[in-house]
Amino acid sequence: MTVFEGQDISCVRGERIVLEHLSFAVDAGGALVLQGPNGSGKSSLLRLMAGLARPAAGRIAWQGAAIGEDPEAHALRLHYVGHLDAVKPAFRVRENLSRWAGLRGAGEAGVARALDSFGLAALADLPARLLSAGQKRRLALARLLAVDAPLWLLDEPTVALDRESVAALTAAIARHRASGGIAVVSTNVELDLPGAEMLALPRFAPSDAVAGTGLL
Repeated sequence: MTVFEGQDISCVRGERIVLEHLSFAVDAGGALVLQGPNGSGKSSLLRLMAGLARPAAGRIAWQGAAIGEDPEAHALRLHYVGHLDAVKPAFRVRENLSRWAGLRGAGEAGVARALDSFGLAALADLPARLLSAGQKRRLALARLLAVDAPLWLLDEPTVALDRESVAALTAAIARHRASGGIAVVSTNVELDLPGAEMLALPRFAPSDAVAGTGLL
């Protein structure tokens, strides 16, 4: 059963076409890998999928219903990890996760699991400002496990990660998919995601403008 899909999507940023006539479909337990050069629209597409922006044309739906019909419900069903780690430097590592879990109405059980899975348990009482770039990235990714959500949207999640941390991430994605979850990942490095669908995004030239495209 197709759970998450987009039909004939176009995206305009400023006055430039970023994506045009793009479609995708992901079943429960599936993974979709977005590939393409810098500027091809991978991050823009993830923002559309997260409901943080609206497509210039086309439709994105969850179980047949357009995500824009109930944006609050869509926000609660997803985790979006972007380029910024969104870590509060004054909070301790555990506190960062606990406050996130509290905002989503979850308890501490998921926090402990998240700390263990991403090798952060020994750093739990350390202020986040003292973390390295890789440790901050692991803390950002640990939010995926602190609170359950069926849809994971990950934008270049392996940045600053060492080999062991990449393995922890792919293991987390595998468990998520095994439970029926969906992962959409933007990456230009090879990840071990068996059975994942690939969506290659072409680069649009800077001269590709809105005028004459029928998007406005």
